[in-house]
Parts: sequence; structure tokens; C-alpha cells
Amino acid sequence: MTQSDSPSSASPQEAIAAALRRERARAGLSLTEVARKAGIAKSTLSQLESGSGNPSIETLWALCVALDIPFSRLLDPPRPMVQVIRAGEGAMLASSQSEYRTTLLAASPPTARRDIYRITAEPGHSRDSDPHSHGVVEHIVLGGGRAKVGPADAPVELHPGDYICYPGDSPHVFEALEPGTWALLVSEYS
Repeated sequence: MTQSDSPSSASPQEAIAAALRRERARAGLSLTEVARKAGIAKSTLSQLESGSGNPSIETLWALCVALDIPFSRLLDPPRPMVQVIRAGEGAMLASSQSEYRTTLLAASPPTARRDIYRITAEPGHSRDSDPHSHGVVEHIVLGGGRAKVGPADAPVELHPGDYICYPGDSPHVFEALEPGTWALLVSEYS
């Protein structure tokens, strides 16, 4: 790994660029093939791979589905044995659809198939998610505020401390109903 490809010394865009190049090469797919499978322009993927793009969560999820990888693989730097991420720190990505942000807290190690995220969201627009890879299950514990969460056709209103589990491989939604809404999300891959 070169210095510029090292996630620990790279900006989030550079880390994502290096991961996209690595995962596309691993999959043996061309720029055109990945862009087509993800439903994005080839020029957009080229910009992201060069580190000059600023991708939304939706674009990155589409690329992960196209590459058949967990979302965290695009953001995950090497982890020390003990890790602390203070509130407000960590690589944060924003939605292009709503006032919704996600921060990867713990990526799935090679022996496990899960990622852990902190979500912050504000009322206004819901975060409507397209299906993720087959078999993904999402677990959410609401930490503060109120939100409608779950399958797009049957979201459930959650209050602080409430837990919900639902298929992430079908359309789903997260809609903040109060300012300062936040939650922990565990994405489980089968």
C-alpha cells in the first residue's frame, strides 16, 4: 500500500477513491461495468476513483451493491485493538435526499459480517433507501428524538431506547420526526 492509498493518512475522499480502485480490481470489472451496474455515470465513478468527487450515501451504497461489498469496505481504515470515536468525530457522510448523516463506528472484521454506524437526522425529508445486497438485515436502536423507521411500506415510530430489525435488502426508510434525532445502526450481512 502506498502512502497515498493509506486510509489512516488519507482524507475520506482519498480513502474512498483507493477502496473503489481496489474493490473494482478485485472484482475484475471495468469502470464502465461498475458504473452501469451502480446506475451512475462513468465520469462520476472516474472522479470518485481519482479522489476528486464528493459522493452521497446513495451513490456509495449503489457502488457497494454493484461491487457486492459491505458499505464499510469503502471507509474502513486499519483499526487499533482499542478504539474510541468521540461524538462528532469520525468520517461522516451526508445524504443527498434529506438531513441525514451517517458515521461508520466499526467495520465488519474479516471473521464477522456486520458494520456499526451512528446516524443523525433532522425533520424535513425522509431518507429513502434502495435495497442493499441480498440478505442484509438492519438493526436500529433510537438514541434520541423520534423517528419513523423500517420497511418503506410499513415504517414504525420509534422513541429513545426502542429497537427495530428489518430487511435491508428491500426498500426502507428513516424519517426524523424531532430535531436532534440520532440512532445506532448495525448492518448485518449474510
